[in-house]
Amino acid sequence: MLFRKMEEDWKENLSDEDKQILASLLNSTKKHRNAYYAADDVKSAQLWTALIEMKKELDKNNELLGKLKEPWRTIVEIGDEEKKKTIERLVGEIIKPADDMTQEATKKLVESLMKF
Repeated sequence: MLFRKMEEDWKENLSDEDKQILASLLNSTKKHRNAYYAADDVKSAQLWTALIEMKKELDKNNELLGKLKEPWRTIVEIGDEEKKKTIERLVGEIIKPADDMTQEATKKLVESLMKF
């Protein structure tokens, strides 16, 4: 139907998951109730307090990610080292480089395989 009743609540058109997210967000603004009730435009002020709560959550998540950055980098480096050792072993078993030229070619092959 193109024209809906004006009384229909727009939130009813949200998915159940989005309704829960909105309810949680609006619930998080309750601690700012005194501030937004004092505003000329209560709905707008409540929206701004929801943004404040979202910003706090974003900052908290960024702080957690920052703490994980170094350990994750170390894990990746260890993984890369182990990957290189495995590739070197497998290529060495297949090619069995006997002279300097073959060893150099094998080294270049390992380096190119490390890019994948």
